[in-house]
Amino acid sequence: MEDLLIAAIAGLLILVASIASVELGVSVALIEISLGVVAGNFLGLTSPPWMDFLASFGSILLTFLAGAEVDPRVMREKLKESVLIGGVSFAAPFFGAWLFCAWVLGWPGAAAQIAGVALSTTSLAVVYAVLVETGLTLTPLGKLIMASTFVTDFGTALALALLFVRPTWWLVPFLGVSVLAIWAMVTLQPWFFARYGERVIEPEIKGAVAVLLVLMFFADKAQSHAVLPAFVLGLALARIFHEHPELTRRFRVVAFALLTPFFFLKGGMNVSLALVWANAGLLLVLFAVKQVTKIAGVYPLARRWVPRSAMFTTLLMSTGLTFGTISSLYGLNAGILDQAQFSVLVTVVVASAVIPTIIAQRWFQPAQALSPRTAPSRE
Repeated sequence: MEDLLIAAIAGLLILVASIASVELGVSVALIEISLGVVAGNFLGLTSPPWMDFLASFGSILLTFLAGAEVDPRVMREKLKESVLIGGVSFAAPFFGAWLFCAWVLGWPGAAAQIAGVALSTTSLAVVYAVLVETGLTLTPLGKLIMASTFVTDFGTALALALLFVRPTWWLVPFLGVSVLAIWAMVTLQPWFFARYGERVIEPEIKGAVAVLLVLMFFADKAQSHAVLPAFVLGLALARIFHEHPELTRRFRVVAFALLTPFFFLKGGMNVSLALVWANAGLLLVLFAVKQVTKIAGVYPLARRWVPRSAMFTTLLMSTGLTFGTISSLYGLNAGILDQAQFSVLVTVVVASAVIPTIIAQRWFQPAQALSPRTAPSRE
């Protein structure tokens, strides 16, 4: 299939996903993955090199923006609780899924580790959307859930980076460039913003994009992944993003209008419905492994600090989407996962974004949450 035809079909699918997201009130990432599944299984769409690159950069940009969403004040206010809840939220499913896949399913070590990483995540996008829509963002409960989500995602990014580091001499310059880039961005950002900021040519966004591309280059040479330095860079710049909400909005426009749709679309295109159907039992088992380990780890801690909203908190911490998809796609591209394993993992990740959220909002929504009519809009 010609590249331009693939681009035209992909563009139409991305537009349809946006319209469907607004009409159905469902995360656009879920719909983009679903339409990618349709495109790959029924339209015969395959990703050319240009789409592979856009998808790869989209995943790094998503990671960077996830780090930039952190509110330093929230982390300081809820440090102890968030570290414990978020840490257990990562560790329980990570080790649970890893050991289950290795010992029970007999997956190779690296594939089992990827499964652990993919199923350890909590979806920042889903959690943030739910808290905004229910008016809980600025409440003590909302602050605790958001801070805990950041801790979980940091654990996921750290595990993906450390477990799959390859000991090559390129690792030294990769680490050096990562530290230098983070230091330079934090140190120079005030001057850079004052001198070049608030211009239609967007030097701030171009600067961040350039740094992320440099990190991707050195990560590729080191046979590693740029997800951790990108996340840490976002964390380091979070204060600046919170001080300049318009910059955050413009950055999101660039990311969600052009780059991240190709990441989610490609992820769906690599899912084989035939393999998912053939492994339906495995899908249900892995979904249960994630939910059981998350609930067993998070619920007792949530009962201690937010007893009236313990199950609501636990269910939101049991969601997964962006980092789970990033981890799974990394495993497929690196040859760690086969097509069947990848298809099952991505389907489990998508299911974990939908099912716990519906249950949490339908049966466990806190009394202090606003009604749908009075809740603030997503914008």
